[in-house]
Amino acid sequence: MTKITSTYADFENLREQAITLRREGLSLRQIRDRLHIHNNDLLNRLVRGEPAPEWTKRPRARDDLRERARELRLQGMTYDRIQLELGCSKSSISLWVRDLPKPERKRSREEASAIARRGWEAALRRREEERGETKRRAAAGIGPLSPRELFLLGVGLYWAEGSKAKSHRPQERVTFTNSDPGMIELFLAWLRLLGVSDAHLRFHVHIHETADIASAERYWAALTGAGASAFGKTSVKKHSPRTNRKNVGENYRGCLVVRVLKSADLYRRIEGWWYGIVEAGKRADQEIRT
Repeated sequence: MTKITSTYADFENLREQAITLRREGLSLRQIRDRLHIHNNDLLNRLVRGEPAPEWTKRPRARDDLRERARELRLQGMTYDRIQLELGCSKSSISLWVRDLPKPERKRSREEASAIARRGWEAALRRREEERGETKRRAAAGIGPLSPRELFLLGVGLYWAEGSKAKSHRPQERVTFTNSDPGMIELFLAWLRLLGVSDAHLRFHVHIHETADIASAERYWAALTGAGASAFGKTSVKKHSPRTNRKNVGENYRGCLVVRVLKSADLYRRIEGWWYGIVEAGKRADQEIRT
């Protein structure tokens, strides 16, 4: 009995505080935060019978918006047109007008689809133009690279995309594989910066059997400017007819593997350069934070 009496007294004490705050003009959320009450049912019981402050009631403007939406719906407007007219969300419009009859369709489904398709195609063209313009501005902002910038860029490029020695395969040699022509060109420019001669370079094309292999070989030869003697045998990948490959089409030319002969010492230097960049980056980050 003592426990029940204590619980009742706690509730009444809490209710007295809640009512006082309610009469001071606080919202339910403010009362909840002030009294640390996280049970909505209990909160509603505490303030039961007390009217909500005027400032928490739904503004009249919302009612006017609802009535206007209903008027426009009765005039035959779609959700899209009402949204453009009033600037409110479609979900709100749907709640406000769902009891009203749908406007008669003025166009056939085919006509409506054709109009929507034209609008979507125009939107795609604008998006592509914006994308292209963004890329052009970004490219123009780079400007020329200094030898040091090219050097640092090449180290990061190799450590991201080049082969690396593993505990199970401790081969220390420089090998770079990529399908992006720009990556290959940048890597070759970096090797020339390091003084690696063309005589120490070997190339191999890796490509799927269904591609135009001869065309790909010609493409990579022209890109690198290397003679036929620098190219090894092309590696052709076979696959099941059920394989659903995405890298197809006339622009698919496989990957080019670039190997540097007698490159163990160069590999070790690349690894050291990379660790040096990492440490320098940490120091720079620390300076930025402080």
